[in-house]
Amino acid sequence: MIIVTGGAGFIGSALIAALNSRGIT
Repeated sequence: MIIVTGGAGFIGSALIAALNSRGIT
């Protein structure tokens, strides 16, 4: 799992969601 905080958390969450959709964690 990838944990991000602060402003990066907003952008990171979107990127992580896309990565999770591809099955990449």
